[in-house]
Parts: sequence; structure tokens; C-alpha cells
Amino acid sequence: MTPAPASRPLSHPALRLPPPDPSLSPRTGLTRAHWEAVADQLLLALRPHSSVDGAQILPPGRLSRSGRDSDGLEGFARSFLIAAMLQHGRGGADPEGHAEQYARGLAAGVDPRGANPWPRPAELPQSKVEACSVALALDLTREWIWDRLDQLTRDRLVEWFSEVIGTRYPPVNWVWFRIIVLTFLRSVDDRFASGEPAAALRADLAQDLRIHESLVRDHGWFDDGPVRGVDHYNTWAFAALPILWLRMRGIRDLEADGLVTAADPLRHQERVAAFTHDALGLVGGDGAPLLQGRSLVYRMATAAPFWSAALAGLADGPDPLLAPGALRRAASGELAHFLRHGVPDDRGLLTLGWFHEFPEMAQSYSGPGSPYWACKGFLGLILPADHPVWTAPEQPLPVEQEDAVQALTTPGWIVSRTREDGIVRVINHGNDHGQAGEQMVDGPLYARLGYSTVTSPALAGPGTVDPRDATVSLVDPERGWSHRAGFDRVDLRAELLGSGERIGIGISRQLCHWVDAEPGGYGGYGQGGETTPGALLTVASIVRGAGELRVIRAEQDTVLPVAVAGWPLSGPGPVAPLGAATDASGAAADGPAGARIAREDQEALVSTLEPVLGSWTASLHREQDVSPLGSEFAVPQLHGAALAAGEVVAVHVVLRGEGAAEPPAPRVDRAEDGTIHVTWADGARLTVDPGDPGRFPEIRP
Repeated sequence: MTPAPASRPLSHPALRLPPPDPSLSPRTGLTRAHWEAVADQLLLALRPHSSVDGAQILPPGRLSRSGRDSDGLEGFARSFLIAAMLQHGRGGADPEGHAEQYARGLAAGVDPRGANPWPRPAELPQSKVEACSVALALDLTREWIWDRLDQLTRDRLVEWFSEVIGTRYPPVNWVWFRIIVLTFLRSVDDRFASGEPAAALRADLAQDLRIHESLVRDHGWFDDGPVRGVDHYNTWAFAALPILWLRMRGIRDLEADGLVTAADPLRHQERVAAFTHDALGLVGGDGAPLLQGRSLVYRMATAAPFWSAALAGLADGPDPLLAPGALRRAASGELAHFLRHGVPDDRGLLTLGWFHEFPEMAQSYSGPGSPYWACKGFLGLILPADHPVWTAPEQPLPVEQEDAVQALTTPGWIVSRTREDGIVRVINHGNDHGQAGEQMVDGPLYARLGYSTVTSPALAGPGTVDPRDATVSLVDPERGWSHRAGFDRVDLRAELLGSGERIGIGISRQLCHWVDAEPGGYGGYGQGGETTPGALLTVASIVRGAGELRVIRAEQDTVLPVAVAGWPLSGPGPVAPLGAATDASGAAADGPAGARIAREDQEALVSTLEPVLGSWTASLHREQDVSPLGSEFAVPQLHGAALAAGEVVAVHVVLRGEGAAEPPAPRVDRAEDGTIHVTWADGARLTVDPGDPGRFPEIRP
């Protein structure tokens, strides 16, 4: 069993950290003093990478598709927001002189005759993104920075911000970048109170708020656009930006304009409360966030909803809706997780990567300053030191309290948490960054069958277009493993056994297909291309504890053999094969497949696949340097035969810590009516109907 995080000393080669406080923070040891120390030192480490005039901050690293000037603005804007949070929460105190540095850069950035003028929002889309961070930072530091700027600089900033009016924004989380800027403009320039400028501002604001509402889903979740696009933008955009917006000074003006009503704060509070409740259950016992979705180089920005809930007032009072100690436990756990793994690096910089520099996981829009959107993870610094979220003792995470299985309807995930090893897993039957029937490459960060707090799909090499981990495929000798993107969700729910234990059931139907595409797909989600259809499979996941019974039914003759890939293990290693795949080459053998991987100062991980129904051959697939978690990468696989229409096969899939017990595989029986009867060794029983194959004609070949 992994020791509690606070029992391991917290140190970092590039940071000076206060001693841990086991009384206030028995789980992580971290207090506000640690958060302030990390924030200050992140900013100080960036100073050598600032332009002489302060307008651009460009740490070393691969440039984005937007170019050097945009990347320099990005580094400035995102780090400026960290500095603003510090100064606001300290009541104006600024012992490291951050405000002077950024005020100088503001004046230079909007000087059209300067050495490093910022790209204009009307000319470069990325400037629209960074304008949001600059506006938020200026709003937080109004009396210490904005009010002390000379009038020419203020006028130039207003002109620069005003270019967002009337321009196109994608109908995704980007609308918040303009909402924030428009709200700031309304509060600093009376020209936007009446007349034509005001009408244009109000029209854009109303449109953007309507688009936001179109993205709302159940329980505070959002789809980021017209696709099944659930990812951490739910944490650092949709959970955070509406709450920050409601705290801006311009909100009072928008209320007077009739654009904000008394119902708006309540609606946004209710959403962030519901989402944060779910998000707490997605943090691993070691503080690791779920490794799923794009823009993961923002790292601890995934802590944003916990602070946002506190900023929304949900942790206030004698009977708070969300416990302040639980919110800080989650946020501090994530910060401690990255600190223990050497983040920032030994220069004190955040790089394009996860634990270490791994540019392959970054999207083309990410430059060397992009990781500083980690600022969203520091939102708690806005709150004063005497706020309950800083003064309440830490409380355990859901995964530290009990084993649990739940169904999250918007992403289409069955969540499994196991207290013994602290692992959180999601079994995915609803999210692929696409639409049902749309045949494309399986995006590694969206379309896999499973994601967890301790594993990563292959994010480099051939696995980005030829899925070999956490999937069910048909295997073509020339085209490789088939894709499942465009699948249709059939069912997703949690059932109660007689004992009161919850069992998760997720079912989806996939048209197996192959796509002619190049490696390195944009964004971590699927590419299009010329497709070749295969056969239709129904895949059902019955999840109990650390085990998933994966049942596969052929809806037509497959011709090609079926294969199942288990949980991918990656890290520094070494990797030890388990089960039937016992030689280092991964040669196939009859029986179960499995692997064990060692982790630095943490419990080793075990991934296994056990045949339950059908004839299978085991192997262990291995690659090098394809995961941000470490150089070793190993995936147990089971290879079956071609299936006749109506034929059912099944395997048992397990991911666990080495010290946790291996859950026994259940027995599976198929009735004449097509239902599946599952029986576990302790006598627990469940009946599952995989559904009518005729209900989904849109994904038939």
C-alpha cells in the first residue's frame, strides 16, 4: 500500500519550501505559505527570460504555431495572473516586486513603437486568449497597478482590449476569454456605458453568454463545443472563469445594464458545486489528477474547481456546502504530487510536459509559456489567509475514505476508486472528441476505454494512430488495430447489489475501422482520413472495484480476429512480465497476460488481463519513450479469434497497486435471449442486456 503523501518528505531541487504542517495539513503538509513560496519562485525563475522592456516572457522551449511574439505575450499574461493573485490575496503587499515588473511590461507591450509590441487581438487569435489573463490580472490588482499606470498606457490597453469586439470566437470555452475582457472594459471606460460602443459590447456579451449556456450539461459538466469533448477544460475554464467573472468589478455595471441578473450567481454556484463534488472523486490518493484530454501541460491547473468553489462562497459559514478542508486537500494534493515529481524543473521552470519535459504531449498551439496556465491552480491565493479554505484542517479525499463505483453521465464514464491503492479509474463509454458515426482515428487522450490517475496512453510514436492500449479492436495484418471513435453509447449506469455495493455498467457499440492517417495527430484527439470499415462490435464493461469484466459481442461476422488491450503501464521501470507472457520479448502464450512496473518512491503498479470466455493468447506489448510518465511502456494484450455474428467473448481487466489484492474474475454465462449473467466468487450476481443491435443504424458499415 502506498504510504500517505504527508509521510514522505517534500523537497524540491529548485525551490525553498517552508517546513510541512502536519497538524493543519495531515495529508499533504502544505499550507498557504507553501503555495505562496511556489508562486513567488515560479515568477522569479521567469525573470531572466523576460525581454529588456518586460513586455515578453519567453522561457526556453519549442515555439508554438503562433510564433515567438505570441509566445512571449503568453508567458507574460499567464505569469502576470499568478502575480496578481499573490498581490490581491496579500492585500497589496508585494515583497518580491512583481507588480513593478509587470507594470513596466504592460506599458511596453501596448507601445506600437516599442521593441516588443504585443500581437493585436484583431490579427492573431491567440492574443484573444491572453487578453483574458491580462484583464483578470488587472482587475485583481486595480488599485496597485491599473490605477497607477499613466493615462497613455491605460488608453493603449483599452484600445488593445477593444479589438476583441465584433471579432469571431470559436463557440467553445473561448467565449469566456471575451466575456472577461468585455467586463473589464465596461468597468474602466465610460465609452462602453452608452452609445454605439456600448451596443456592440453588449451584443457580443449576450451572444457569448448564450453560447456558454448551449454547452451546459448535467451536474455542472460541459461539452467543449458541438462534440463529445469532455476534458480538463471543465476544471480550468468552465468551473473557474464564470466564478472569477462574477467577482469582477464590472459585474455591477453589467447588472445595471440588465446583462446580469440575480439568478446568474446562483446558477453558476450550483454548477460549480455539482461539478466540484464529482471532481473531488477524480483525484488519486497520491494527489494525481486524471491524465486525460488535451492541454495537460497546464498540470496543477486541474486544481481550479476546488479553489473556484471556495471563491464562489461554497466553503463559507458554519455549515458549508463543500468542506473547506476537503477542497484544500484536493488542491494541495495535486501541487504536492507535481512537486514530488520534480515540477518545476531544476531551473524553476514549467516545461512542455508532465513530470519532465515531454513536448510530444503538447498541442501545436502550446508554446514555452503555455504551461503557466498552471496559474489556474493557484486561484486560492486570491482568498485571504484567514479564509476557511486556508484555516480548516485537511479532510480526506473520497478515494481515501472508501471504495466506490459511480456513473458520470455527461462524459459517459464509470468511475472506480479503490482506497487500498489510492487509484481512480474511469471506464469510457461516452467521450471521443467526436460524434456517433463519425469515423476517425482514436484520439489517445479521448477515445481509449480507460483513463486513470496512474496511467497514460501512448502519446508519441505509432500508438497515436495505431491504438494498442486500453481498447478492443479487430486486428488487420496490414492496417493494424482498428479504431472505435464514433461509437454509440448504449447504456451507462450504476446498479446496487443486494449487499449495497455499487456495480458500474457501461455499454457502447463501435464500428471497427481503420484510418489512413499520419502519426502525431493534432490536439491528442482523432484525425480524419480515408477510412476502411470493419465489423460492428458491442463492448460492455461491468466494473466492480479494481476489476472490469469486458464483454464483447459480435453483431456480424468479424472475419478478422478480435484483440483486447489492458491498462498501459509507464514509468522509469523496470517492467516485469506476469502471467503467460513471461519472456521479455513479449512472445505470445496461452493464458492470462500481465505486467508489473516499478515507480520511484511509490508502490509498483500491476496491470492484468485474464480470459473469461473464449479462446485467447496472451502477449505483452512494449515501447520506449512514448509516455510522459517515464521511458518504459508496457501493455498486456489478449488476442482472440474471428467471431461469428452473435458470438460473445469476455476478459477480466485489472489495474491495481502491487500491495492490493487481485480481484477474482467472475463467471459469465450467456442466455438464449442474449442477456449476460455474471456471477462472482462471493455469490454476487448481475444480469446485463447488451442491447438491440438494430438501434444504431448510423454506425453500421
